[in-house]
Amino acid sequence: MSWNATRLSEDGAPKWFQIANILRQSIVEGEFQAGDVMPTEAHLNEVFDVSRTTARSALNKLVQEGLITRRSGVGSIVLGGRVDQPVNQIRGFTEDMLLRGLKPSFAVLSAGWEQASGEVAHALGLASSDKPFRSDRLLRANDRLMGYSVSWIRPDLFGSVAPPTEAQLADGSLYAWLREKLDVEISGGVEFIEANLASDEIAQLLDVEPGSAVLVVTRIAKAAGGMPVEFAVVTYRADRYRFRVEL
Repeated sequence: MSWNATRLSEDGAPKWFQIANILRQSIVEGEFQAGDVMPTEAHLNEVFDVSRTTARSALNKLVQEGLITRRSGVGSIVLGGRVDQPVNQIRGFTEDMLLRGLKPSFAVLSAGWEQASGEVAHALGLASSDKPFRSDRLLRANDRLMGYSVSWIRPDLFGSVAPPTEAQLADGSLYAWLREKLDVEISGGVEFIEANLASDEIAQLLDVEPGSAVLVVTRIAKAAGGMPVEFAVVTYRADRYRFRVEL
């Protein structure tokens, strides 16, 4: 049954809650798909004979659940499902997406040797004069923009091996490159996960409104002997990515 053919119960749950359930079901069943524009508040008012406040509350419920996003001048846009990442495992983005049956892809914004900042030098155990290899990439899953990654790799790992090219970084996993070219295996590390609001720069990169919720992951990835290999800061769209804790 189409969403607008469903009638509200006069004796059931609050009308805004019923409308949210109807719209949620229409998304689950594919009547509305990722990228589609949901009915406007005015349209909901007309179909269900409710007030504007009731219609707005129903849509806000779906925003809270991460099913839609409200964009000024556009309306309510259906989002795809969020990707879950277990917090007790450190995996590269490529490995993580492939395990979920999703196709990872990357857009390389920059790559090259760069002077270590104090934070990077401390995380990797480097001298302040050292220049780790830095890469900036946009992360996508099934062509949906998921996040923005900035990664620094300690320079003494490379020896005579040239760092990955932009084409190689765009084509696949950085961790796989480290394993295949440098015989370095990421086996553990530390991650800090924080909620934040998107700055103007991050909002432009992630195609969200400034001030939108984002998840920021600061990671120190280590080799088997405990040597820090990578320091990374990854900013994820909170409407498309979340972390899962298994207890």
